[in-house]
Amino acid sequence: MPAPPIHIDARALGIPLPAVLALVDNAAMEEFDSHTEHAQEQAHEAAHEARERWVMGVALTAAILAALAAVASLLSGHHEHEAMVEQLLASDQWSYYQAKGIKAAILEQRIENEQLNGQEPPAVQMKKLKDYKKEQEDISVKANEAKESSKLHDRIHVTFAGGVTLFQVAIAVAAISALTRRRVFWFVGIALGLAAVGFLVHGLMIWAPTLSHHPG
Repeated sequence: MPAPPIHIDARALGIPLPAVLALVDNAAMEEFDSHTEHAQEQAHEAAHEARERWVMGVALTAAILAALAAVASLLSGHHEHEAMVEQLLASDQWSYYQAKGIKAAILEQRIENEQLNGQEPPAVQMKKLKDYKKEQEDISVKANEAKESSKLHDRIHVTFAGGVTLFQVAIAVAAISALTRRRVFWFVGIALGLAAVGFLVHGLMIWAPTLSHHPG
């Protein structure tokens, strides 16, 4: 009888969910990369063994696509990391906001009790309450900015990741062309590679306007 699967509760271990998802995504990407690298090696081997000159062009195409895939993968990983950092920052800011809110509520209740008892609340308490409210507003702005930044980085990450996937598929199709000696697969690989370049350029266009404000 096979052993039952072992389930690990990441939350019970104190591991943030984004970190778990990143580990799963990275593991899947590494496995996909290994298959793509194998396909590229097959294309190069076929090019050396082939007599047709165009097969060497297939190997060159695969090498160019692999280089572009590496760039897209690097950018995708960078923005995935930044999205997680900004999301954690937003969570920290909201926790800070709630802490200030609790302090403000306690102080406000104390002031109300003093007023009900016919006592004039000290000016220090009134000023502190006003400071709590102002701090909450500032914290709220920072938390929302971090949240929006996280969404933007995640959008850019997904765009670059789409490019990486298309580059990898294009390399695999190019390898099929070299192995089967059928040019049609080469042209399909080139078309997929151009589509992947479109994802890469689109991601850069989304990212470029933010560089002057957020270098990360």
